Amino acid sequence: MPKLLDLNADLETQKLPTGNFSFSGTRIADLGATEYTLATLVVDVSGSTEPFRPEMEKCLKAVLEACKYSPRADNLMLRLLIFSKDLQEIHGFKLLQNCNAADYDNVLNVPGSMTALCDASVNGVEATAVYGKDLTRQDFACNGIVIVITDGVENHSTFTVNTLNQKLREAISGENLESLVSILVGINVSDPQVQKCLKDFSAAAGFTQYVDAGEASAKKLAKLAEFVSKSISSQSQSLGSGGPSQPLQF
Repeated sequence: MPKLLDLNADLETQKLPTGNFSFSGTRIADLGATEYTLATLVVDVSGSTEPFRPEMEKCLKAVLEACKYSPRADNLMLRLLIFSKDLQEIHGFKLLQNCNAADYDNVLNVPGSMTALCDASVNGVEATAVYGKDLTRQDFACNGIVIVITDGVENHSTFTVNTLNQKLREAISGENLESLVSILVGINVSDPQVQKCLKDFSAAAGFTQYVDAGEASAKKLAKLAEFVSKSISSQSQSLGSGGPSQPLQF
């Protein structure tokens, strides 16, 4: 997958301690507030998602626009990661005000094949924890939320669900973040066996919440956009409370 380097032009890149992954984030010297919520969207672009990618793209744009109306908009940073058998960071942790809906035009229109769900989830969690630690060391208050959206089960990762579970626990126990909310979303999952596999994966990994978003229709994806944006805003509003936000109903 080709990288969209222009969206990361003003960001600094760091290598993650696990595997050969990396991420980018806003230079700490460029930050003006004293506290931030790090929101990461991890989106499946495996081959089976191709029929509903245009609607998913609209969903991402709707999340971005809705977050800009949050009372905590100035304290939000957003990162977008897509995956199939490989991972691609569309953009790293950017101040919400520097994210534009037009940047997401055709962003999901990439070749897709397998589903490296573990690798993508580990990257999302670990990048949030590492960048959160950087901010905490510089006396910023910081929490995070990672939302992984997929239509299928793991079939191509280097890492295991146990690694993901460990990374989720370390994100909090290492005092990198005040709190971390992690949500696994199943979209367009009609096969009961796949639904069960995703629920079991969520439980084994230690996700905060599993959500079955239903069919990938325009109506359902609009509802998903509302749920995601409200979850991000709620987690941001919990910063300073000492704990995570309460899970919202889909």
